[in-house]
Amino acid sequence: QVKVVESGGGLVQPGGSLRLSCTASGSIFTINDMRWYRQAPGKQRELVADVTGGGTTNYADSVKGRFTISRDNPRNKVYRQMNSPKPEDTAVYYCNAELEGRICSPNGGCYSDPRGLRDYWGQGTQVTVSS
Repeated sequence: QVKVVESGGGLVQPGGSLRLSCTASGSIFTINDMRWYRQAPGKQRELVADVTGGGTTNYADSVKGRFTISRDNPRNKVYRQMNSPKPEDTAVYYCNAELEGRICSPNGGCYSDPRGLRDYWGQGTQVTVSS
């Protein structure tokens, strides 16, 4: 009932720019952190950047100064702007949303899922940095 979908991947040249978008939709009560991960061939998935509901951001050292994460809370969206990409940024990028689902009873009352905060993942989008 909750979906997380990324978009915006593709081929980008070194020194160019690319923006990824991610939307969480469905029965959502509240979203906590939203994060971007990436996984390069033969490597483990790594956290690239995250942003809290209040807008506090954190970045991996490898992308500081080049990537910017931002979010649009009313639209349940998170963005990742990539500037000055390098070939080593080539990876599948995944969006992650830490959120509480919403459950609505037959009488119309809605409340947060008692299971609490859970992680939801997108399907991933390929980003290739190459000239």
